[in-house]
Amino acid sequence: MFKAKILLIGPNESGKTVLANFLSDTTENVGGEYRPTQGVRFESCWPALMKDSSGVVIIFNPDVPSHLKEIETWHSMFISSQGLQDNQCLLIAHHKPGSGVEDGRLPLASHLSRLPLIHSNLEEEPEELRRDFRRYLENVVNTMSESREREEMSIIT
Repeated sequence: MFKAKILLIGPNESGKTVLANFLSDTTENVGGEYRPTQGVRFESCWPALMKDSSGVVIIFNPDVPSHLKEIETWHSMFISSQGLQDNQCLLIAHHKPGSGVEDGRLPLASHLSRLPLIHSNLEEEPEELRRDFRRYLENVVNTMSESREREEMSIIT
């Protein structure tokens, strides 16, 4: 049995808490009034958070133009700096309730466009998000397993 540490990161008001609660079955109420989460906003804490992480999920609101630029910074700080493989990362374009935006192509930077991207809309297709997230977790666990096997083989030989 593997324990995986997955970081959910992204710009303010992108839907991180709503998605974390939904994916962990903590709550069924996905709508309602916005209440900011008291997150870790100090970069000095980030190395401690990143330590031993198995994967990173960047959540952003595609309806907010500044989020597309901000996720480049999140990628640099949490993915590039750790040397994570693309399959250990996930982008979630979280559409807020009532946004009416379709799951079209987004103008992502080239290094971001290589990462798996899923669109989430908890009003319309919540189970699709749950299924896609489980697939992502399977990829992370497979990567961890392969890494452990390589490490064990290097010790044996």
